[in-house]
Amino acid sequence: MEGIMESLGGFLPVVINVCKALLILIVGWVAAGILSSMVRSRINKNVNIDKTLGNFVASIIKWVILLMVLAAVLAVFGIQTTSIVAMLSAATLAIGLALQGTLSDLASGFMLILFRPYKIDQFVDIGGTSGTVVDINLFVTELVTVDNVQIIIPNGQAWGSIITNYSHHDTRRLDLTFGIDYGDDADKAMQIILDQAAADERVFKDPEPWARVTNLGDSSVDLTARLWCNGADYWELKFEMTQAVKEAFDKGGVTIPYPHSVEIHKEG
Repeated sequence: MEGIMESLGGFLPVVINVCKALLILIVGWVAAGILSSMVRSRINKNVNIDKTLGNFVASIIKWVILLMVLAAVLAVFGIQTTSIVAMLSAATLAIGLALQGTLSDLASGFMLILFRPYKIDQFVDIGGTSGTVVDINLFVTELVTVDNVQIIIPNGQAWGSIITNYSHHDTRRLDLTFGIDYGDDADKAMQIILDQAAADERVFKDPEPWARVTNLGDSSVDLTARLWCNGADYWELKFEMTQAVKEAFDKGGVTIPYPHSVEIHKEG
């Protein structure tokens, strides 16, 4: 009986330490989330500070708190942080090789925040992946595609890729191409296009819209209209202008041909 009590007495401190460690982890994790959210909210409320910076600073605070929590947990088990540092120093090369991807993502995260090739809420293409930026933290950039799919891109890959930022400028150029029949009047068709552009308030007067014959296709004469608009109006203007021109062509007797072939019969 005494042996059992001694065994339990030796095991009890371990159980207590595990409970302490779990409590510290839970409290620390919750505190990190709450504090980072508070910082993000406070920064984002300031109209003079970019929302991208708020998310990034909140991410830093969260990870710093979690590292402090980890140190506290190790201290519960009697592991001193100085000993950990000594061990890490001895294994610097191995750890560096193992974490080179993570460290690269971390460094790239700081570069993305420093040079700002894209920001929160901007529509971008990163290495062939398109979407709206919803978060930039220490290690990854999060995009949401137009069909509401989440895309996670490591910051190292993002920084090393070609970045196309469609939202960087306030204005965008819209090019629309329409094919008309070879028997139709090209000047009349171009005037119809320009009339539709002039009737839409979203189309800028300066630069002035223009329309030109840009290609002689197999089945059509291709006309290109070049318009300028606010970036936020780009897609709706594209869709609505395409429909408006089609309907105006129908009313004006301008034909939009479809590919077809002409059979030539030879007399035998």
